[in-house]
Amino acid sequence: MRILMVLPYPPSPIRIRPYGFVQALAQRGHRIRVLAVQPPEDREAASEALKALGVDVRGFPLSRGRTLWNAVRAWARGEPLQAGYADHPGLREALRQSLREGWEVIHVEHLRGALFAQEVPPERLVFDAVDSITRLFAQAQVLAPTARVRYLARLELERTRRFEAGWLSRFPRILISSPEDAAALRALAPDGRASLAVIPNGVDLEFFRPQAVPRDPATLIFTGKMSYHANLAAALDLIRDIMPRIWAHRSEVRVQIVGRNPPAWLRRAARDPRVEIVGTVPDLRPYLARATLAVCPLRYAVGIQNKVLEALAMGTPVVATPPVQGGLSAVPGRDLVIAEGGEAFAAAVLRLLDSPGERAALGAAGRAYVEAHHRWEALAERLEAVYAGS
Repeated sequence: MRILMVLPYPPSPIRIRPYGFVQALAQRGHRIRVLAVQPPEDREAASEALKALGVDVRGFPLSRGRTLWNAVRAWARGEPLQAGYADHPGLREALRQSLREGWEVIHVEHLRGALFAQEVPPERLVFDAVDSITRLFAQAQVLAPTARVRYLARLELERTRRFEAGWLSRFPRILISSPEDAAALRALAPDGRASLAVIPNGVDLEFFRPQAVPRDPATLIFTGKMSYHANLAAALDLIRDIMPRIWAHRSEVRVQIVGRNPPAWLRRAARDPRVEIVGTVPDLRPYLARATLAVCPLRYAVGIQNKVLEALAMGTPVVATPPVQGGLSAVPGRDLVIAEGGEAFAAAVLRLLDSPGERAALGAAGRAYVEAHHRWEALAERLEAVYAGS
């Protein structure tokens, strides 16, 4: 099959959903071309790895000035700022030219790519919404960690709701990463119906696998892109609410917060020397391999949490809050531990720190879970069925 993938960001281990799909589809023998915007904050790409698989990757750098101009134009049109953010005339022209070349499937990803999707004949389009951004903003307007993010979420919410509702009727085949986001999108449709296929994210089970290294006796790890407001809210809750409850019983417990672009104010909030803001690392695996537990205390979430899939794949026991369950069919108490509220979360962590046998059982069950449900090869097969219209 000839597949043209249009992305508002470069596929990479950071943008793992398109990267994983492209890799798996190429390995299954499909011919693929990727047209990807490269915004100023997201220039990381893995084009060489994809090119080695025969993928034609074409990048379109986007300047900061262009993103601001795109935002002004989107606002003037009454569209959400996210919808206009990644617009690029060069990519639009490449898309039009590619459409004349007979690609069978045009796969466009994310709300930021929706304007590109509008140029694609419906019978050839598969639109991957990934998450419901309306659902994200509805939560962020109340729960985000800063007044600025809460204000922007309120400002964007109604525009985003209208925009997502509009493409529900225009795009005939829509992908989404979790049942919860599918339900949120269906609620936006005038008749409550939409052509949605739920395909979760996968995880690279060869790259993220248990390692034969000793784990630290009392080290927690929280991972994720620290410029993302939901991760920042979780990091603050971990530092300010959960860790003091843990230290009241186990003063030696350390926590590492690992992920790119942590803001200066997060570093200032982590005054206790037992909290380490690691920031960007070239390889996350050594940190996950040594950690006693992976923690994910998200206040709010959409889609599926790659950080949790990666920890599970490494055999690292996971303690998480209820929002993290979105998109997962993992069994709480067997594959991971779910705890709501700071007191219950701290209690779950303390119990596991004192229970090496339970930690080992959770780690093994978590690995078995992702092997059964989150292999990219199996998810690519489901994606092929959507492409074929079945």
